[in-house]
Amino acid sequence: MEKDTFQSQMCAEQLKALSEPLRLRIVDALRQGPLTVSHIAELLETEIVTISHHLGILKHAELVSCERDGRFMIYRLREDLLEKTGGAKSRQFLNLGCCRLEIPEGK
Repeated sequence: MEKDTFQSQMCAEQLKALSEPLRLRIVDALRQGPLTVSHIAELLETEIVTISHHLGILKHAELVSCERDGRFMIYRLREDLLEKTGGAKSRQFLNLGCCRLEIPEGK
């Protein structure tokens, strides 16, 4: 059996987690830094329970991590997930290990 250097199972899980528009919006919000569930819900104008559900999926796919701060859960992007290229046309990417997804420039 050939070694799976592509890490196909984990890659597929991460891509599946990112295939939902609201989860992409959550990832986008977390690019600015760690946020609580309620802050994300407020930013995205979405119910807290819905945000919590999607954060659970992103956490299971190892795209975000969380830590408790008192009664709040603080979510952040996985430390090595966000990557920047250098140069005059600096761009941001989500580095999944198996592939990189370019983040569109803001308008």
